[in-house]
Amino acid sequence: MATPDPRRLANQIAVVTGASSGIGVAVAKALAAHGAAVVINYSNDADGAKATVADIEAAGGKALAIQADVSQEDQVQAMFRQTIEHFGTVHIVVANAGLQVDTPFVDMTLEQWQKVIDVNLTGQFLCLREAAREFIRRGVQPEISKAAGKIICMSSVHEIIPWAGHVNYAASKGGIMQLMKSVAQELAPHKIRANSIGPGAIATPINLSARDTPEEEKALLSLIPYNRVGDPTDVGNLAAWLASDEADYITGQTIFMDGGMTLYPGFAEGG
Repeated sequence: MATPDPRRLANQIAVVTGASSGIGVAVAKALAAHGAAVVINYSNDADGAKATVADIEAAGGKALAIQADVSQEDQVQAMFRQTIEHFGTVHIVVANAGLQVDTPFVDMTLEQWQKVIDVNLTGQFLCLREAAREFIRRGVQPEISKAAGKIICMSSVHEIIPWAGHVNYAASKGGIMQLMKSVAQELAPHKIRANSIGPGAIATPINLSARDTPEEEKALLSLIPYNRVGDPTDVGNLAAWLASDEADYITGQTIFMDGGMTLYPGFAEGG
């Protein structure tokens, strides 16, 4: 008799959007390390996606790169069709793809507003909807997971912390909070779990300009009581756990991974 695979995500299929760089790469690698076969979604960075696939395969895992702009309904639907054709189904979706287009509010154009909302919020809606349809169609496979499906939205501390100069980004993340919670409420009877991860300052290309000099890094660390910038692997490890049966009774929650940024450190003294 074969020995069961002890890895917490063994025999599961995951889709990770925006997995050609930064947090998405770390999440994809963590899911694969715990036994999941992973679809590496990318929009423009084919080389980054191929590198992620190569790293996962070199470690003994399974991965497939699929190009899709998550803000486009037809491309998201095609990605899920291709995933199901290749792997048979989907058990986990990590809606990670996101971007920033920063400008002062009074100078922000409708195009700048819409681009961020389209990718960060509408993109998550489209991916969650397609995943949920497959989860409901297939139902629970108790030999694989207690849940029919696991949804992880990549949010931010800025779903609750206002961010001047980044109104479009903060609004998209606030929207993700209610998207996730409403989806969790609606899909729970189908044994589908939905949660968010809210990273703080993580060492990725998107925030390099805020920490690329000693002075900037010191200013950033003043916002982090734990006194270090996060690593993408921190987020990857949390995603792998949150997608596992160990977290089966958690749904509708944002877990902030921020070194205490949401503790409002400005009030630590003399507030």
